Amino acid sequence: MADAPPLPQSPASVDAPAPAHLPSRPLTRLSRLLPAVAVLACAALALRLNGVAARDMVVFGLYVAFGLALPGTLWVRALYRRAHVLPEQVAFGVALGYALEVLTYLPARALGQPVLVVVWPLGTYALFAAVPRLRAHWRRRPEAGHAPLWWSWSLALVVIAVIALVAAGFFAGQPLTWPSLLRSPVDMPFHLALTGELRHHVPPMVPSVVGEPLAYHWFVYAHLAAASWVTGIESVILLFRLAMLPMLAAFVVLIAMVGHRMTGSRKVALAGVVATVFVAAPGLYAGSVSGLLTWAPPYSWASPTQTFAALLFAPVMLLLLDLPGRRRSRGWWAVLTVMLMVLTGAKATYLPLLAAGLLVVVVVETVTWFRPPRQAAAVLGLTVACLVFAQTVLFGGARQGIVVDPLSMVRVTWRNLTGAGARAEVPWQALAGASLLCLLGAAIAWCGVLGLLCRPRLLARHPVPLILGMSAAGLGAALLLGHPNLSQGYFLQAPFPYLAILACHGLATVVRRTGVRPAAAVGAGCAGVAAVLAIRVLLGVGVPVRDGEDAAALYLPYAALLGMVLVAVVALRALRQSRARTFALVLCLVTAAGTPAAWAAQLLPGAPPGPLVLGRHRHVGEEAPRGALAAGRWLRANSDPDDLVATNAHCRWHGEDPCDSRRFWASALSERRVLVEGWAYTATSLAGLRPGEAPRYRPYGDQERLRANDAVFQQPSPDTVRLLRERYGVRWLFVDETLMRPGTQLWVHAKRRFRSGDHSVYELTDDT
Repeated sequence: MADAPPLPQSPASVDAPAPAHLPSRPLTRLSRLLPAVAVLACAALALRLNGVAARDMVVFGLYVAFGLALPGTLWVRALYRRAHVLPEQVAFGVALGYALEVLTYLPARALGQPVLVVVWPLGTYALFAAVPRLRAHWRRRPEAGHAPLWWSWSLALVVIAVIALVAAGFFAGQPLTWPSLLRSPVDMPFHLALTGELRHHVPPMVPSVVGEPLAYHWFVYAHLAAASWVTGIESVILLFRLAMLPMLAAFVVLIAMVGHRMTGSRKVALAGVVATVFVAAPGLYAGSVSGLLTWAPPYSWASPTQTFAALLFAPVMLLLLDLPGRRRSRGWWAVLTVMLMVLTGAKATYLPLLAAGLLVVVVVETVTWFRPPRQAAAVLGLTVACLVFAQTVLFGGARQGIVVDPLSMVRVTWRNLTGAGARAEVPWQALAGASLLCLLGAAIAWCGVLGLLCRPRLLARHPVPLILGMSAAGLGAALLLGHPNLSQGYFLQAPFPYLAILACHGLATVVRRTGVRPAAAVGAGCAGVAAVLAIRVLLGVGVPVRDGEDAAALYLPYAALLGMVLVAVVALRALRQSRARTFALVLCLVTAAGTPAAWAAQLLPGAPPGPLVLGRHRHVGEEAPRGALAAGRWLRANSDPDDLVATNAHCRWHGEDPCDSRRFWASALSERRVLVEGWAYTATSLAGLRPGEAPRYRPYGDQERLRANDAVFQQPSPDTVRLLRERYGVRWLFVDETLMRPGTQLWVHAKRRFRSGDHSVYELTDDT
């Protein structure tokens, strides 16, 4: 056999098999539904309290259930025939449903019939009803059994906690009305504009600068567009409220599936899920700054691409756990191929990391078993093929601002820690020190992986090399690459769920193998949390460091923690604990000094926001321009999707001097292409960046086009209007009146068709 044997599990670590499907009482069946009912009720409450109509919730829920989850579950049962409990089948089905939805929507939209996306669920139902061999998949397989009730409730509570954090940290601070939408995270109008673009055009282009190719991972916007067409729900409601919730719920369940399969223990898997969802860098400083010492979980409401890709990647990892052993079925390969195909356009970071991890697997297993693993090599080839397709076809070879710039993220981290300017030089001593701090932070959080050393053979067994290879590649990419917006950090973030599971597995393994009692392990963890809290209170090192304070103070918290660890080692040895037990207890202490202590530090008086950031309802002042939402929707309703719009707004509100060109509201609200609006994220603008230059402040490259655009608003005349209409094909003007010069008579040269507040829509016709 060419492949390595699967990861062995000690009997003590393996949960008892789920009981076979037996007739159950109605009360028992009802109790199994209560966790899902609780999640739905909490989600509905959070949405209702934050401006979502009951009709939208019901329609979207029906679409997810019958347009994604149910047909996807049928295909999972038919193609991937492992016995999973029902919630796990549904979560896998949701992920596969998203993938098949995107692959169906793209040709349907290209043919001009976007609602044909419903062909895939309806066709699935017809096929599974008509083919006798497929009809059995409508029923749950008897051997699948049921998940323990505590397990279902635990995952439900994790999902409810995520919903609560989202509601407090995003919904509450992001009303759905104008001009409150101006306070959105900077990328949200960009996401909304791309959703509008995918609603009307495939292949897409950058809607805020017509003619610019969209060299970006844009498949999540195809899902949003498809959902909008089928449900009739406004894109802004989907993006800002509804769309991410089922992704997050399915992601939690799938990570739990991966953890259970990897470790054989639901308890360890649950710890991995919690570590994934609530991941945070060690909180040894008061305050936080962007960079390598501030982590975010592998999902984000403000980054739908990351959330979408994290969900789609989880089934890939689940499938790869099957690699050792016998040859995989054609159904297995079909599901894997579909998931990898959609990952090509979901997020650019995942396929390179997967290829690196698989390469490590091939090398390790070849060296260990003296023959190459054929199936792992085949998956590596498939991954590389998808990666090449993504880079050459979807992204057109564009780098999107990514360059080789070793330790650029470390330099940014040090500048933020010390409060230095963006262009301040970082001496090599500080660079080495900042690198050490970053590595120490990672070592504290993930030191549980070292617990696998008590069973050295595990280090060479699948999937440990895969996860470690992906994590090493992610760290290497974060340290070797540069991006003006720190987007290389997504390489570091992507493997977090699987590294968290591996760390929990290692910790559980060493505790179990050394005979450490659970109470002792918990006590060591509490000591680690207490140590961090003491360091925060006694040393009080804040970031960025105060004026006049020596930057060497940044090393003190880590040195203090190291000292406390050494004291713990000496104390345990003095108490005649064996080396193995001392090692296990110290790992528990140091692990708890990471994410658990970072959350506990939020309870300290006067603690600045850390992992938990509560949002508040934010209001804009009276000076904010009014009426953009109404004007955009009027323009959408009264124009053709191929009509071209010009606007006089290029800079973010309150970002005019210098001009921050990350403005996308005209294209976002009207769902129309704009001659030139915001250009910060175009491939052309990012390709021309000079070292140290911020892309948002870079001038637009085609100054002739920009002058022709702005002349209509600044000096309207028959000639300027004719140039815009005849040369560039502009038909509509989306005008922010607050940016117009007093006395400008645009209405003389163009027909005003609509006005709301400070925004007007003009039409350029042949007789203007």
